[in-house]
Amino acid sequence: MAKKAIQFGGGNIGRGFVAEFLHEAGYEVVFVDVMDQTVNALQNADSYEVTEVSDEGEKTKTITNFRAINSKTHESDVIQEIATADVVTCAVGPNILKFIAPVIAKGIDARTMEKPVAVIACENAIGATDTLHGFIKQHTAEDRVETLYNRAQFANSAIDRIVPNQPPNAGLDVRIEKFYEWVVEKTPFGDVGHPDIPAIHWVDHLEPYIERKLFTVNTGHATTAYFGHIRGKRMIAEALADPEIKEMVHKVLGETASLITDKHEISDEEQKEYVDKIIQRISNPYLEDNVDRVGRAPLRKLSRKERFIGPAAQLAERGQKYDALMDAVEMALRFQNVPGDQESAELADILKEQSPESATSQLTGLEEKHPLYPAVLERVRKVQGVKV
Repeated sequence: MAKKAIQFGGGNIGRGFVAEFLHEAGYEVVFVDVMDQTVNALQNADSYEVTEVSDEGEKTKTITNFRAINSKTHESDVIQEIATADVVTCAVGPNILKFIAPVIAKGIDARTMEKPVAVIACENAIGATDTLHGFIKQHTAEDRVETLYNRAQFANSAIDRIVPNQPPNAGLDVRIEKFYEWVVEKTPFGDVGHPDIPAIHWVDHLEPYIERKLFTVNTGHATTAYFGHIRGKRMIAEALADPEIKEMVHKVLGETASLITDKHEISDEEQKEYVDKIIQRISNPYLEDNVDRVGRAPLRKLSRKERFIGPAAQLAERGQKYDALMDAVEMALRFQNVPGDQESAELADILKEQSPESATSQLTGLEEKHPLYPAVLERVRKVQGVKV
């Protein structure tokens, strides 16, 4: 019997990262989306191309064997596909998980297959599958929750691959960084065994990989974007060509490195090599990555468990240094009213309308008693122009 994977989200990550490797693993991929234009394009295409970009050149792969369903208009079809699928993945953004959970819950509940479906959220967030799992349980009848795990198994993952701005009129084709890392915890699958997807690195303990990636790749990328935005840089590579910005990124990642090496079994040398590799990757001019694209969604990026407040809070709790991270937080707070980014407009409104204390709590989720709170409050006041 042919293997089938359901991929929620037909965007660049969904097509150019997740579906690429599901296709290479021999799965038929069923895209599920609510964007009419995306679904129609996928339904009318027999293939699309993924071009991997590196400083060594380009390599193009052709993706076939896929279908697409609009869950907004054909929910019953989505339910039936999930009921007979081997894998369910998603790349929709952490804030959208609560919206896709109801139909996934219905699909899981309709399953009669002996083997549970593997559910893996591929989002830039810690514990994204746990979050999705929680929403799915909320939409599962109480008398069915106990047997839910006979029908589905949930595994957290860490993904790492840069998808830069796409060329105009690219259609379904995706340009993407050659380097990737897709790490998934294998323990939830127990004796049943995990899906056969060679691109995945299966591990017993995921947290070190998630925190190393989020607090290095994402922290470094966003730091570059926010400092670059303030200095009028257009591209990430251009920003990192500025010696002062590059130094700030190194300082920020020096602080997150001290957390990662202190908390996980990762040596100073190994983390330093990782940091150097990440900065080299995001400096790659062939990616043609735009500063404002990388900086978008500042509200999410300033939230409690994300790339700035997450590591800074842990460092504060441990009595370690986090000054450079606060400099990056300040730059993120100044990323306001950027064309095409709704969250940057919302950030501007919050900082304009709310008191420093209220804005700090809402933006970061920090409690007033947390040791990091005063430092963040000081930066919020500074950006608001409030005199202390």
